[in-house]
Amino acid sequence: MALDPFQALQSANRAAPPERRDEGTLLIAGATGALGQELVRRLAGRHRFEHTRVLAREPIRDGLRGVETLLAPGADIAQWPRMAADTALVLFEPPRLYYDRERALWTPEPAQLPALARWLKACGVRTLAVVQPHDQGRLPEALKRGLASLDEEAVVAQGFERVIIVRSARKPAAGRFANPAERLAAWMLSIARFMVPASEQPVRAGKVAELVDVALRIAPPGVHVAAPELVWQASQGELQAVAEAWLLG
Repeated sequence: MALDPFQALQSANRAAPPERRDEGTLLIAGATGALGQELVRRLAGRHRFEHTRVLAREPIRDGLRGVETLLAPGADIAQWPRMAADTALVLFEPPRLYYDRERALWTPEPAQLPALARWLKACGVRTLAVVQPHDQGRLPEALKRGLASLDEEAVVAQGFERVIIVRSARKPAAGRFANPAERLAAWMLSIARFMVPASEQPVRAGKVAELVDVALRIAPPGVHVAAPELVWQASQGELQAVAEAWLLG
């Protein structure tokens, strides 16, 4: 039987307090999927922040001390009322359908990122972290370490003190085929997946969450982009050293 992610968070509440506690409020948009669960466990379950607010589509009974769910009021983000926050985390992983609570959480679409960033800046957010998934092996080399789209440029233009973009590789979604010929063609093309370098393969959610956690703690002011290869390298053992070389070196 799958463990409810909120039960896991309640268990995390009983852990020993951390050595450091960050000031202020964390706002999470897209606290779904394995990565969302890991990040909430790390950042909220360990009380890294004084308060954590998670955006939801439907009312949810709060089950974690220090964690509050807030309803996302409608599709037009520009009309949302302000919610005070200091740090924001944006994830795009869709909810897992077998978790009732995840289905009730609000997850943004990638096209909503600029509008969401404008709203977050108006809420007082100074640090914005975005985990931007990309199909493995599909991101052009020139875009891996810089801003990959006009949407990301619009986010940076909002003037946050820190912007952290983590490009996490993911496996391509399974396609739907109208006939056996399409299925055969897709299978033949899928052979290319074996040609993707190891450094561009997906990384376990726990390691991505750990890298985001470290980045939020040590990143200086500015824009910091982690390419898929860096995320993979950080997962191989010396995560703290890789993060410091990326952010401080």
